[in-house]
Amino acid sequence: MAGGGNDFVVIDNRSRAITDGEGLARKICTRRLSVGGDGLILVEGSARATIRMIYFNSDGSRADFCANGTRCAARFAFLNVIAPRRMTIETDAGVVGAEIQESAVALTLGAPRDYVPRMPLETPGGMVAEGSFILVGVPHFVTYVVGDLWARDIEPLGRTLRRHQELAPAGANVNFVSVESRSEISVRTYERGVEAETLSCGSGVVASSCVSALRGLVDRSITVLTRSGIRYTVEMDLGGAEGAQAISQVKLTGDARLVYKSQLTAETIEGFDADWVRNPTARGPRP
Repeated sequence: MAGGGNDFVVIDNRSRAITDGEGLARKICTRRLSVGGDGLILVEGSARATIRMIYFNSDGSRADFCANGTRCAARFAFLNVIAPRRMTIETDAGVVGAEIQESAVALTLGAPRDYVPRMPLETPGGMVAEGSFILVGVPHFVTYVVGDLWARDIEPLGRTLRRHQELAPAGANVNFVSVESRSEISVRTYERGVEAETLSCGSGVVASSCVSALRGLVDRSITVLTRSGIRYTVEMDLGGAEGAQAISQVKLTGDARLVYKSQLTAETIEGFDADWVRNPTARGPRP
């Protein structure tokens, strides 16, 4: 499935047949040698919500939340008669609401947390990246770009900031934002776990929208253009105490497309060393 430019392998795991999601993700998400994808989604039963979603990045790391993946999990559950059109989804970051709208899904998310309005990060070269920190299920650093966002090479700075000591121990996703008007922003994201720029990041869209609203740069309802060329709509409930609690709820609407259905073979995970592909070393591939 694909959501906003992120692609995922989505599997019905209500039987709990898959026990090593980390290892399977590293294998199955290896592009050109297996299915390929930004992540692996396991849909399971839940005692707290309609379904439970477990998400693994392509490197096998387990993420608390993935907004693009959650929309895909919701539509997968609906299409496979696992859940009704309106449902709740248990994630490692908590329970969120979802509503199917044809091939799009609207997610209802809680308030962002741990907002730090000003967090300057100094790079090894002495440059200072001005930005904000916010937690929307997963941590995000949001910085603003002057000039043409699309002409920039964001990967070198994104890679440096993603593991910055001020963001330790987990690091953060890094979002580069251009404010186009009171009703639209553009966002590019360097994603941890993928360790590269992705065509979009749903939680990055939410983080960038929330920071922009808290800074007074945009209105409560905006559209967001991502590297994939796909636009999201974000609606924020503003009000309350100062800081991140000024946003009490966020609604994110975006696509969640079923690309194909398949039956995997044993060779999906055989015949190659996924760790070697990601980081060749002197030891050579394992037999």
